[in-house]
Amino acid sequence: MSTASQTTPRIAPGRAGVKKELPDRFKDYRHVWVFLELERGNVHPVSFELLGEGRKLADKLEVQLAGVVLGPPGEMVADAVAEAFAYGADLVYIVDAPPLADYRNEPFAKALTDLVNTHKPEILLLGATTLGRDLAGSVATTLQTGLTADCTELDVDSDGSLAATRPTFGGSLLCTIYTLNYRPQMATVRPRVMPMPQRVDKPVGRVMRHKLSLVEDDIVTKVLGFLPDNQSAMANLAYADVVVAGGLGLGAAENLQLVKNLARAIGAEHGCSRPLVQKGWMPADRQIGQTGKTIRPKLYIAAGISGAIQHRVGVEGADLIVAINTDPNAPIFEFAHLGIVTDAIRFLPALTEAFTRRLSPHSRDKLAS
Repeated sequence: MSTASQTTPRIAPGRAGVKKELPDRFKDYRHVWVFLELERGNVHPVSFELLGEGRKLADKLEVQLAGVVLGPPGEMVADAVAEAFAYGADLVYIVDAPPLADYRNEPFAKALTDLVNTHKPEILLLGATTLGRDLAGSVATTLQTGLTADCTELDVDSDGSLAATRPTFGGSLLCTIYTLNYRPQMATVRPRVMPMPQRVDKPVGRVMRHKLSLVEDDIVTKVLGFLPDNQSAMANLAYADVVVAGGLGLGAAENLQLVKNLARAIGAEHGCSRPLVQKGWMPADRQIGQTGKTIRPKLYIAAGISGAIQHRVGVEGADLIVAINTDPNAPIFEFAHLGIVTDAIRFLPALTEAFTRRLSPHSRDKLAS
């Protein structure tokens, strides 16, 4: 009689079961770098937010914080360098060349990759903007290193590894990802996830220039002109001081008008949770949450939003969160500063009327000041 053999199933090791064995070629990688994204002559605010976060990481690792500026020769790059020092950089790396006047993946990826290979940072942070995502993916692929996208938290582990936390499984869980055996450790962070650091005027410090090893004739893509976005009515939720948003608890698309009325009364932007965009009740540029816009307003009013983790990580940086929901056990009450258990459909008109009576047109503009 034959007996079927029994084998113990193999379990994939977790973080604790993975041994960090940094190859010799990576052992001299040091310092924290932040890529400063230039947007039509101005530094994108997410770059300053990352300098603030990079400062914390650099201090924990007892290394320097460096900014990286890519652009055309001239005043635009010089201004960006000065701002990098004002927001905490110890030094700045510059690649300034005519082919870098407008963003194109090929010259920017080549410039940043060459900088990394030459000066060897251990951590490289970029904003999770359209430009930053495109550039980060190309550079990480070329360097054959890890990249954690859309992080909500950055820290340094006990062994000095970057601990990059991001939502996963559709935003239902948070996971922390490590790049143990490769360098640099790369991560992108969305605008408004990290707080804006304090700006301090100070002299320009050490600047290191690097030459671009490409000329215009080597680059396949050409910039023929610049056409500004003609959708001027798109929401600017990320930088609004006051935001009012609605969720599925409003019951029907027409009830979103209640959210818009309140927003208009207090001079706020209006938005929604992800399910409403999926239903087609609001456009995607109004979605708030990890897969939409991350916001850090002074006041956030959430009406009929349950507060799943995907939404929470997109709003928990707000100074004051007011939640309105009929369910006293809704997750949003776990992180809201003020909770109101009531029907938002009845409560919003009353709140709008109260604000309208109390606020003059001038005082509405000062509500968040």
